Amino acid sequence: MNYIVSGIERSGTSMMMQVLYMGGAKVAFDKSRAPDYHNPKGYYELEGGKIINRLMEGTFPFEKYDGMFVKITAYGLKFLPPGRYKIIYMMRDIDEIMDSMEKMSGPIDREKEKPVFEKLNAFSLKLMEERDDIDYIKINYRDVIKDPVGEIKKINDFLGGMLNVEEAAQAVDPTLYRNIKKKE
Repeated sequence: MNYIVSGIERSGTSMMMQVLYMGGAKVAFDKSRAPDYHNPKGYYELEGGKIINRLMEGTFPFEKYDGMFVKITAYGLKFLPPGRYKIIYMMRDIDEIMDSMEKMSGPIDREKEKPVFEKLNAFSLKLMEERDDIDYIKINYRDVIKDPVGEIKKINDFLGGMLNVEEAAQAVDPTLYRNIKKKE
């Protein structure tokens, strides 16, 4: 079984990888991208998050990571070869994602980028829904921050009980939720 954490960049994928790791799941990551201000607990990814190129080429060695969680951003899902996948797909308010991206990289054209991110989310969700070899769950970043134990219990049920929920919840740090948009 191939396990994946996915979502648009800055949607909470690193936090989810940390949750899984702390909860006792096998998580694939290396030290190619050091923790920084934006992800002080680390990115928990392989090859600095650049595995999409290997997916596009068909050279990513899924067999090496069998039974382990791998972080693949939303765009990379379209390059998944046939297999058996369980995917935790992170959702987050698009404005919060853009705020976070701007803090990391500088100004972006929000009017242009917002519809692109919305389309990417819709495309990814449709792709996962249509593929018979993918089982997925959508998890909202804000909900994990508000109720870590409750959300992690949902994830644990989806995964067949592989997590220590209380330990996993310790990875959630509400102080890192710094790009909050008020609900209207």
